[in-house]
Amino acid sequence: MMATMDHQGLESPEKASSCAAWRFCVAPMMDWTDRHCRYFHRQLAPQARLYTEMVTTGALLHGQPVRWLAHDAAEHPLALQLGGHEPAQLTTAARIGADFGYDEINLNVGCPSDRVQSGRFGACLMREPALVADCVAAMRAAVHIPVTVKCRIGVDDQDDYADLHRFAETLIGAGLEVLIVHARKAWLHGLSPKENREIPPLDYPRVYRLKREFPQLTIVINGGVVAVDAARGHLQQVDGVMLGRAAYHDPYVLARLEHALFGTPLPTRESILQRLAPYITAQVHGGEAVHHIARHVLGLFHGEPGARAFRRHLSEHMRAAGADFGVLMRAVEAMREHTPARAA
Repeated sequence: MMATMDHQGLESPEKASSCAAWRFCVAPMMDWTDRHCRYFHRQLAPQARLYTEMVTTGALLHGQPVRWLAHDAAEHPLALQLGGHEPAQLTTAARIGADFGYDEINLNVGCPSDRVQSGRFGACLMREPALVADCVAAMRAAVHIPVTVKCRIGVDDQDDYADLHRFAETLIGAGLEVLIVHARKAWLHGLSPKENREIPPLDYPRVYRLKREFPQLTIVINGGVVAVDAARGHLQQVDGVMLGRAAYHDPYVLARLEHALFGTPLPTRESILQRLAPYITAQVHGGEAVHHIARHVLGLFHGEPGARAFRRHLSEHMRAAGADFGVLMRAVEAMREHTPARAA
């Protein structure tokens, strides 16, 4: 992992510690990384930095913050991702997030959806680095937790490296210390959000270059990171890696990466389910429907014999009246029935 060097050429302990906090992150993902998903991911990766779904400033300022910000203490370290473009509103929202105990406020400057563009936030803000800098400076002045930005490498035809360099330089001038970069540019017109995660080509070297030219900036790379070896390779060039869709479709990859980076003992998949038992039981007793939690677990056995039987049983039964933690155990039994030779 890279770290800033002091004037004697030695790594600064404070900077190295700061970089380490972002070494392993799980991306904010709309409709996916809710509080139940994050609790599940925490069982897989005790040291990963987790992110909320994007929450707009309007939802916090004009709604009920607890609806969006409630979380379990086990989720920390935990970042709140905000969507917005007005410094005053972002400042208030950041204070609310800090008061709820979040460890970081992250500004979304990467989402390409039409709805986000209509609100003048997300990836379209890459065209307005001075405004993003004003937002960062205002939030940094208001809270005592890190304020970070998640962006793309470019947007539409504004995709030369010089544009990304200028964007980062402007934010550093506002005091930014951590930048998370999705290594694809965003097309704001003509591609759906899903296509924007797949069609524009990944350009990891551009992110590596940004780190070389701004060594004082903690840079986390995101986009297409699906395996442990790939993550290790990125960490030779930048300070951190952020997993997105891979963490949702094949969540056990989080346990593998946790083990590889920190030496944490590798748990079995079934032991992960057992760790969820008290949480699910408490949530169900509190009135939560079990499928709101179990839907995040569907990919736990991805690639394993009988995984399809596990997913099918869980999908078919997790919405049944009275469903509880037992539905997950019965899904495991269904998996075993379809793989009689499967080792215990």
